[in-house]
Amino acid sequence: MKTVTEFPRKVVEFPDMAIVMPDGCRLSARVWMPEDAGDDPVPAILEHLPYRKRDGTIFRDQLTHPYFAGHGYASIRVDMRGNGDSEGLMDDEYSEQELQDACDVIAWAAAQPWCNGNVGMMGISWGGFNCLQVAAKRPPALKAVISLCSTVDRYADDIHYKGGCLLIENFGWASTMLSYSSRPPDPLLAGDNRWRDLWLTRLENQPFLAPLWLKHPHRDAYWKRGSICEDYSAIQAAVLSIGGWHDGYRNTISHLVSNIEAPVKGIVGPWIHKYPHYAAPKPAIGFLQEALRWWDRWLKGIDTGVEAEPAYRAYAMDSVRPARWHPGRPGRWVAEQEWPSPNITTQVIELIPEGRKPAIVASPQSCGLTGGEYFPFTFGPELPGDQRPDDALSVCFDQPVLTEAIDIVGAPEVLVRVSSDRPQANIAIRLCDVHPDGASELISYGVLNLTHRTSHEFPQALVPGETVTARVVLDQCAYRVPAGHRLRIAVSNAYWPMIWPSPEPVRLELSAATLMVPLRPLAQGDEVTFPTPEAAAPWATETIRAANSERHVDRDEKTGTITLSITDDFGEVRDLEHGLANGSIARETWAIHPDNPLSASGKTHWTQTLSRNGWSVRSETSAEMRSDAENFMVSARIEAYEGENLVFERNFEEIIPRALL
Repeated sequence: MKTVTEFPRKVVEFPDMAIVMPDGCRLSARVWMPEDAGDDPVPAILEHLPYRKRDGTIFRDQLTHPYFAGHGYASIRVDMRGNGDSEGLMDDEYSEQELQDACDVIAWAAAQPWCNGNVGMMGISWGGFNCLQVAAKRPPALKAVISLCSTVDRYADDIHYKGGCLLIENFGWASTMLSYSSRPPDPLLAGDNRWRDLWLTRLENQPFLAPLWLKHPHRDAYWKRGSICEDYSAIQAAVLSIGGWHDGYRNTISHLVSNIEAPVKGIVGPWIHKYPHYAAPKPAIGFLQEALRWWDRWLKGIDTGVEAEPAYRAYAMDSVRPARWHPGRPGRWVAEQEWPSPNITTQVIELIPEGRKPAIVASPQSCGLTGGEYFPFTFGPELPGDQRPDDALSVCFDQPVLTEAIDIVGAPEVLVRVSSDRPQANIAIRLCDVHPDGASELISYGVLNLTHRTSHEFPQALVPGETVTARVVLDQCAYRVPAGHRLRIAVSNAYWPMIWPSPEPVRLELSAATLMVPLRPLAQGDEVTFPTPEAAAPWATETIRAANSERHVDRDEKTGTITLSITDDFGEVRDLEHGLANGSIARETWAIHPDNPLSASGKTHWTQTLSRNGWSVRSETSAEMRSDAENFMVSARIEAYEGENLVFERNFEEIIPRALL
């Protein structure tokens, strides 16, 4: 990545600009803008997050926001209320208060003498979600959005539920946010005495969100609010949607490009949950240059040619040897002028020929351990591995060896006729690329809670022994399967630890299964190109403790329990400008017995540290989730330390009824 230090306009930075909300709550913003913006006003770009601008997202902020400012924008990075250096409290993700605050910040920015009245909003993950949700509220000054790694449907395509199945990440992310929001403001900004009062108030009101999310197991009004798929036409700002094939939010780009009536373009690369100018697996792209073209067109009125770009640009990945991490993925960029594309045809494959006996699917509860993380982001061993261990625990339908390569571009689907011996059952379907030596690489997967086969809002219990029809939609993908390889469709009724298991062991009879594969004419090379990555000068830090990620799977030969242990040590660094040191460690364990779904358990433990010149604070948060046949049991604990003194402790514990989960 090329570091740019000379820009068309000289940049000035304001590390703690106050933005006071109508109710008096002070939000803290870090703002970069051209030095002469007062004389030559510029558009504003907002990123509105709970992840702490001072020590949380500072690595990526430093690369990105000064770059925009140097090219004639006021780039505003706001700590959401209740987080970082802002006042107030946060009670849930994407709350009406959060979205109204963003609208108020946009109105504030547009009214400043250094702003020309036009505002854009951008973000990845949380920021990618809320910029779309804010756009749907149509604040007058908001003209354009760049949304990365986001969703259009908070229920069906976020970290909570997938295909009506309970994602383990629902609990995992609640644990993460409990830790993230347990940290105080920086005393250097909040003041020697005031920071502590803000911190303790924040801790006293800190929610543990897992029980709330579990109380909404179906697609009810709670999830519909903020799901822009409820009314795509509400968005009138121009939208650039970006994602990665190794991220959990890979479907959104297709949904947006297919449905938004406003100007919209989509880009999908081979990346994990990161901005594409420093993402991996490589190739990274010149995201900031692409973003400037978008901003220049919609915020400055300059004809940059973005409207003539293909609607959908995707990186079609080549087949590789399975591995838990890929620093790069060979492949090529393909482009479709419209999406859905008339260039995509569907190959229909009957997996169970007429007259063949039904396939019996009765997977061990530990099936799924090669699936990887829902959204990898540590540049570590989080990707799907060789699928053969899970294939051995599944019913597999192997196709003939390919005599010619194929490009799969789109969302594969499998239509099944199936019966269950229990009233609730899950089905997981993986599409794999099987190498000549048997190695199995995951192309795409989909899961479905069969009680949701006709509706996520109004699920219906299965009648044991009764055959039903269901459609399992796999995730979007762009993947080349070479000649000499074969496709494998692997079917299981467990996918641990991606989804929570059914309350009872399940036996499925699969009497019919039809695979629909979206095929595109074979690309001969890159059909579009991107500039090489550029960025502003990186964050200047001193490393105190290096980062490290580890992942272990252990089987207790006495009890039979299988445990996945994950440690992500994000390291500790000191900011060389303001001296704040911050460190973070996450630990997770996911345990299950292959024969007993009620043995499933998840435990997390996070440590966060902040220090400067003899001052130090630390938070320790832990959480646990278990279930019996009728209920989920979740608990959590916060401990906060000033120096070595425990200054706050709080326990959470709740039992939530299962509802066809």
